[in-house]
Amino acid sequence: MPDDVKILSQAVNPALTVTGLDHVVLRVASLERAIRFYGDVLGCPVERELETPRLVQMRAGASMIDLVPCEPGEAPGVSMGGRNMDHFAVRIAKMDAPALTAHLAKYDIDAGEVGRRYGAEGYGSSVYITDPDGNTVELKGPPEA
Repeated sequence: MPDDVKILSQAVNPALTVTGLDHVVLRVASLERAIRFYGDVLGCPVERELETPRLVQMRAGASMIDLVPCEPGEAPGVSMGGRNMDHFAVRIAKMDAPALTAHLAKYDIDAGEVGRRYGAEGYGSSVYITDPDGNTVELKGPPEA
């Protein structure tokens, strides 16, 4: 690592401690083509499929790659302001919604509603926020016991 790069300890912020990448959600033109690429080329097996909303979740080591089809008539990157990533999720050490909301408010970030969602470690609580460039970031808490 270059000498000019400093790693800041997250211990100074117990309300929000990132422990890793949980999953990314990609909007794709063809689910079949994307499944072949991520499955055959990268070796990521299909872990879970939903019909409504249409979603295919593929295991990528400890993380997941979620594939969502584009709507009819839309192309990846066109309908999402030049992007085909719907959102990515970072795993956080704990889900203390009041502390997390207070922490985010210090930076004028509105935390969305806490919801029960599936991620790389199963179901758990999460919230969605938006970064300064308009990317959606899911803050994914620990899995349910």
